[in-house]
Amino acid sequence: MLITTTEAVAGHQVDRVLGQVFGVTVRSRGFGGNLTAAFRSLAGGEIHEYTEMLEDARKAAIDRMVANAQAMGANAVIMMRFDSSELGQSMSEVVAYGTAVVIHKANA
Repeated sequence: MLITTTEAVAGHQVDRVLGQVFGVTVRSRGFGGNLTAAFRSLAGGEIHEYTEMLEDARKAAIDRMVANAQAMGANAVIMMRFDSSELGQSMSEVVAYGTAVVIHKANA
């Protein structure tokens, strides 16, 4: 599955636009991870526990978006974007979304 943040895919032509597709996940660090992160935040710098959690959340959101696009018959997702928000004080929502399309290699 080709995933791109651009509207056009170089060397390809869009045959059909199948519609909006998305994948969503909500993640939370456990008590231990939150406690460790709280101590790290006192010193400043990157909070590795949250970075890892958000990277995993983005991967899960993309995987779900791809599964939804495949179910629609797509072989690519164009104009892919991420959105995120906080739910409560300890949960993060990540959404990957884009346009599911069928593309083919353009003749040179």
